[in-house]
Amino acid sequence: MIRKFLAERISWILLIVILQLLALFIAFVDQTVPLSSMLYYILLSGLLVILFLFIRYRKETRFYTELEERDNDLDLTTFPEADSPFEAVIETNVRDQMERLMQEASRNQSLLEQEKDELLSWIHEVKTPMTAMRLIIDRIDDFKLKSQLTFEWMRIHLLLDQQLHQKRIPFIENDLYIEQVELEPLLFIEIKSLRSWCMQKGIGFDIDLQAETVLTDAKWFAFICRQLMTNAIKYSEKSEITIASTEEAGRVKLTIQDEGRGIDPRDLPRIFEKGFTSTTEHQDQAATGMGLYLTDRIRKALKIDIDVESELGKGTTFTLSFPKPNEFTKLGSM
Repeated sequence: MIRKFLAERISWILLIVILQLLALFIAFVDQTVPLSSMLYYILLSGLLVILFLFIRYRKETRFYTELEERDNDLDLTTFPEADSPFEAVIETNVRDQMERLMQEASRNQSLLEQEKDELLSWIHEVKTPMTAMRLIIDRIDDFKLKSQLTFEWMRIHLLLDQQLHQKRIPFIENDLYIEQVELEPLLFIEIKSLRSWCMQKGIGFDIDLQAETVLTDAKWFAFICRQLMTNAIKYSEKSEITIASTEEAGRVKLTIQDEGRGIDPRDLPRIFEKGFTSTTEHQDQAATGMGLYLTDRIRKALKIDIDVESELGKGTTFTLSFPKPNEFTKLGSM
């Protein structure tokens, strides 16, 4: 801050130096003016200038130091008070802008809440005809037609489910309930919901659960499993998907491994980016680029680490590593 203060007042300092040099020049030219007296005057005035700069530095930089150190938020209570007319101009303008931004943010938040509520309401309304459609499909005797309709119904259901969770993610902290979740029934429910798709593509599941429970939120974790399994099914043909759980160093690890087309090594760093699909299969119109993006956002909220290993043409393995139980999670699960 000292350097900035001196740089801001460099013109005034140069003016004082020039005036001092001018006084020396006059004493040198005019023999009636004693040079020693002028040097004494310059020394005293120089000391006064230094003292003046020190006092002004302490007074004038307080406002800007507090302004520089405050958090970049819209909290007006942390904004420093002005001590000079120029500081008052800055304070007034910045406060006015912050108040406008706060009003705009509040208005946008209200619009976002309204849009979210309308979309969630629409999704819940759509579920009623979807349920009716499923009952109608179940009464169809033609197995081939029934299988095709069930598959298309399931695709719509998964897209609605993805959209529902996407709108809830910004408020996920208000919706978490951490508890001990049994893996087997949760995974079997998700596999059962994907059964028609698996039968159509000739895909089976091999499940080996050495660790039977994990500490997490059942609803959001189920969505993660659903996204990883649908990805595995989507990019596999007539193969098995292996799901296994183990416990290593106090942490439960869940792996979902497929034998599908795999992921290009250059795509691996980007697979969790919003809207990213693939560089090798860029013409794939079925991919939305949202599934893994949502999975990544949810697993961060659940403090789950995720690792991906893949070989092009041989398959992909996703490994979920759950956090170690501690006093906080024990209290949260009670």
